[in-house]
Amino acid sequence: MSIAILYERSETDEMGIKLTATEMGINLVYIPFRKVSIRMSNGEYSVRSKGKDYSTLVKDVSAVLNRAQSKNRRLFAAHVLEAFGKHVINPSQVEYLCFSKLRTLLHFWKNGIKIPRTVYVPCDSHEYKRDGSEIHNEEDIADLMQQELGNEEIVVKPDAGTHGKKVKLAKKREELLKVIEETKPSITNPIGVLAQELVQKWFYDLRILVAKENGRTPHCYPKALARAGFKDFRTNTYLGNMVFGVNLPPHIKDMAIKCGEVIGKNSKVWVLALDAMLNVDEDKIIDDEYVKSELEKLVLPFEAVKKVKSDRTKKKDFSTWNAKLERAFQEYINLEAYENVKKIIEESVERGKQSIMFHEVNSCPEFWEQTRMIAEINLAVPLLRCAQSVIGLEV
Repeated sequence: MSIAILYERSETDEMGIKLTATEMGINLVYIPFRKVSIRMSNGEYSVRSKGKDYSTLVKDVSAVLNRAQSKNRRLFAAHVLEAFGKHVINPSQVEYLCFSKLRTLLHFWKNGIKIPRTVYVPCDSHEYKRDGSEIHNEEDIADLMQQELGNEEIVVKPDAGTHGKKVKLAKKREELLKVIEETKPSITNPIGVLAQELVQKWFYDLRILVAKENGRTPHCYPKALARAGFKDFRTNTYLGNMVFGVNLPPHIKDMAIKCGEVIGKNSKVWVLALDAMLNVDEDKIIDDEYVKSELEKLVLPFEAVKKVKSDRTKKKDFSTWNAKLERAFQEYINLEAYENVKKIIEESVERGKQSIMFHEVNSCPEFWEQTRMIAEINLAVPLLRCAQSVIGLEV
């Protein structure tokens, strides 16, 4: 019984998973999921590229780590592999819930997990009649949103978006109308408009990791990745914010496990990254200007980290590149300003733990370059252990 990894292109996460598999003594095989034909007929199937037949390899595989990069591609891959009788990490029912912010939020709300006030209007901003004329619904959609969220700041986001892309903040009605007008049906926003209150989360949010192996209780990792900065109301690292490793209070770990169980349902295994915010509002433990001054001291060291991350030699000589990355992160972490900001976030999290809100779940989080280095969590390990556990191999 073998374990495979599926992806369409190899990034540092996939290279890290392969390296970790080697260290764990696992022979990890590769399944492509892009320029291949997948044939199904007469109870048989084949998986072939133009130059290679992967059919026997796929048939010999028992569990697959699904690392397809896009949500849609990952969902299709999970359905295909499960139809072929494979255990997939994560399973298709988990991918289905994680694909949509609305589906995730509905399940959290239904199970008593605190979420930001959310409004979904199942109506597109523009509609076309049979005669080709256009109907504009921006005013009606804005009225419905402000009816529920008030006339204050409103965040509009695509239902299946990632990395904070196309998440927009409207501070006034004129801005809200413009944002709604720009929100059109797409692969990341199939129908309607999704909006939320602007949670006063101060300068950081949290990415919390939870996992479940077959036959074991779910586990929340004790340290979270805090994404921090004042550049934007979005604190995604994709937008250039810094990262800090912060210890979590027991209450938040318990809530994170509950979130994982809600999304994982009856699945035997899952590995998830939860995005959460604390409604700090005015309950700040220190002045913004002090935090900004400490963050400013970290700009150049973090730029050095980003320079290594963007180094194209990583695909040619992964081991050498990885050593450079570890050194750059260590220099960043060792700074007094890093420790000062880390302590501020930890104290704020402890103080506001009851206000924690969960708003998104990622079934295929990036981890090798930041989560591994900052939160000390190599997600390749739980992914591979889940695969071992689900096919009955010794963990």
